[in-house]
Amino acid sequence: MARPKAWEVDDELWAVIEPLLPKIERRTRHPGRKRHPDRLVFQGILFVLHTGIAWEHLPQEPGFGSGMTWWRRLAEWTEAGVWPQLHQVLLAELRAANALDFSRAVVDGSHIRALKGGAKTGRGPVDRGRTGSKHHLITDATGIPLAASLTGGNRNDVTQLIPLLQAVPPVRGKRGRPRRRPDVILADRGYDHDKYRHMVRALGVKPLVARRGTEHGSGLGAQRWVVERAFAHLQWHEAFLSLGCALICWRRLVSLHTQHRPVASRRTSRTASS
Repeated sequence: MARPKAWEVDDELWAVIEPLLPKIERRTRHPGRKRHPDRLVFQGILFVLHTGIAWEHLPQEPGFGSGMTWWRRLAEWTEAGVWPQLHQVLLAELRAANALDFSRAVVDGSHIRALKGGAKTGRGPVDRGRTGSKHHLITDATGIPLAASLTGGNRNDVTQLIPLLQAVPPVRGKRGRPRRRPDVILADRGYDHDKYRHMVRALGVKPLVARRGTEHGSGLGAQRWVVERAFAHLQWHEAFLSLGCALICWRRLVSLHTQHRPVASRRTSRTASS
C-alpha cells in the first residue's frame, strides 16, 4: 500500500474538520457555478502549506481547484475562526489521551523573512535589519503547540510572554475544569526581566528564565529544544501558523493511536459511554 502524501486528508481528519466549517447554502435562484468540494480545497491548502508554492501555482491535476478558489476559501475559513477551533479540539483529544503535559511549558520566538512586507512586519535585529516578522510560540513539555502569534520582526520576545500565556485556550478532554495554565514556564535570556517574572507569577505560573551572563548549557537548554523543533513545522502565513499548530497536534494524536487503536473508535466509544 502506498504511503499517503502529507497533504492528503484521510477520513478521520476530515471527520474532525468538516463540522467546524461554515455552512454555505446554495442560492435557489441564479445559483451559479457549483461550489468546489470543501475536502478537495482543504487538500489544496495543505499542499501549499507542505510545498511552499505560491497559491496561484496550485496544480489543477489533483482536483484541488483553482488558486483563486483556494485563496477565497482560506480567507473564508480563517475569518470564521476554523483553525483555532481545530487546534482546540485536537488539544482536547490529546489531553484525553494523557498526551498533553502541562507540568511545564516552553516559550520562544523565531525571526522570519517577509519579502512582501505587511502589517505585521518590521526591521529586525538580525538578517542585517531586513524587513521580517516573528513567530512567537508556547508549547507543552513535549513540544505540542499550545498557542502562537505573529508580530513584526522588531518586537522583543519578552513583550509576547504574557499574551502567549493568556492565548492558551481552555483545554478540555478530562472531567473537571479545563486546563489552561502550565505549572512552570521555561524561557531563554531574552525573557530575563524581573517585571515579567512578577506578571507570570500573578497568573499562577512559576517562571524559570535563564539569567543574562550565565554560561550556556546551564540547564534549561535540554528542556527548551522542544519549542525549536515545533518551529521547524510552521510557515510564514498567519492562517498557516494556526493551522500548522493544529496539524502538529493531529500528527501526534495519530502516532499515539497507531500504537493502540484508531482515533475514530475511541471517539465513538466515548460518545457511546456518555
